[in-house]
Amino acid sequence: MEARGFEIVERNFRSRYGELDLVARDERFLVFCEVKTRVLRTESGQLGPFAAIGVGKQRQVRSMAREWLARGALEGPRPPELRFDAIGVSFDPTGHLIAVDHIEAAF
Repeated sequence: MEARGFEIVERNFRSRYGELDLVARDERFLVFCEVKTRVLRTESGQLGPFAAIGVGKQRQVRSMAREWLARGALEGPRPPELRFDAIGVSFDPTGHLIAVDHIEAAF
């Protein structure tokens, strides 16, 4: 996120709904980001990290974002738009990084 010009304003925010992985901002967006890490195997049926961000997880992230916003944790001006991103980190079974994928406005 920082390489894309965003400032990280919160990491691992714990709420009654769970843990919000990242909150970042630039001039235009306040971004709530879900990060999923998976070890990819060669077995058939193995899905990547984004498969774990279904409707239930999306709802949970939105609830955590509402709670974060209600707490007034953001210092300074709030960007005019909200966005929910997903970052998927994939490793092979030996622990070597395969990919880091970032989907903007994932949900």
